[in-house]
Amino acid sequence: MNNQQSAQARDSAMRQTSIVGAIVNLTLSIAKVMFGMVGQSHALIADGIHSLADLTTDVMVWLAAKYSNRPADKEHPYGHARIETAFTVGLGVVLIITAIGIVLDSAQRLLNPDTLMQPTAIVLWVAAFSIAANEGLFHYTIGVARRCHSTLLTANAWHHRSDAISSIVVLIGVSGSLLGLPYLDAFAALAVALMIGKIGWDQAWSSIRELIDTGMEPKTAAAMKQIIETIDGVRGVHMLRSRRMGGVYLIDVHIVVNERLSVSEGHKIAEYVRLKLIDSHDNISNALVHVDPEDDSVAMLCADLPLRREVLRDLRQVWAEDISLFAMNEVILHYLNGKVHVDVVCASHAVNEKTEQLSQRLFEQAKALDYIGDVRVYRRC
Repeated sequence: MNNQQSAQARDSAMRQTSIVGAIVNLTLSIAKVMFGMVGQSHALIADGIHSLADLTTDVMVWLAAKYSNRPADKEHPYGHARIETAFTVGLGVVLIITAIGIVLDSAQRLLNPDTLMQPTAIVLWVAAFSIAANEGLFHYTIGVARRCHSTLLTANAWHHRSDAISSIVVLIGVSGSLLGLPYLDAFAALAVALMIGKIGWDQAWSSIRELIDTGMEPKTAAAMKQIIETIDGVRGVHMLRSRRMGGVYLIDVHIVVNERLSVSEGHKIAEYVRLKLIDSHDNISNALVHVDPEDDSVAMLCADLPLRREVLRDLRQVWAEDISLFAMNEVILHYLNGKVHVDVVCASHAVNEKTEQLSQRLFEQAKALDYIGDVRVYRRC
């Protein structure tokens, strides 16, 4: 399945889940609020508001699925996955605001006992039905979330689980009120509010961490590094970084290879590392691998060295007597340990003396350039 097909499947699964959740939560919110008023249970009404918040988040999931799974474009080269993250922050804020409202109302009733409600037995049946419905919705949503690697669906699934737990609290509180403890219903509403607020905070904070590019867990990063170090041709690994985009990670890393490798071989090793990282973990969508001839995480020793055009211009001047022996376009430069090391390729018929002697003479002449390191001469057959 290619990326476009995967995005379409993810979009379809998220939308279908949000529609199922919306239907269930609309039914529950209406039933809880209506029977909470009829059955005189403040806790059940609070639980109904919780289900209404669930309905709001189902709408968020549907909207996020519509926009976050769009393919990358010129303005969004990394795709639109963080739209889902932003919606998850919004979901968390909705839950926190809902919790604050319920806490304030419950506190007011506890401070004014004459406003306390007296629940009836019908509330127990509605709470029991809510527990079964939300627990079933949780398992359905969390299953889809895991297949799609969706943080928003995961947040919504736990929102459904919190609704099931809050209904259990309602069940306990109403049972206590029916046994002659009228305060338990209001306390149950407070407990529901605290659970809603806790889940809202956890989801919002997790998504905020993603928006500020918090990396993967240290243990996971260490496992990624170990995978890279086992690959043939890799001499070292440094500057391994990660960031989360929606439900997946983007990795970038520097690898050290033999400093004399060809560009194409270095690229081959880097591409192998990239594919190995993607295959090693379901949550890694892509990796950017930078090839280094030496560990540049300690110091950028070659940062101030001149580029090829300037180097060749200086070498033409110091090698003026021998410039006819080789073609400057076949001079190979190696930027290592703060110096430019030079390999010169000469045609066999152009050089009568030994290559060691020519190498020494060119090296002595190049001493006039303080940034030049070793000079080696090779004969081209």
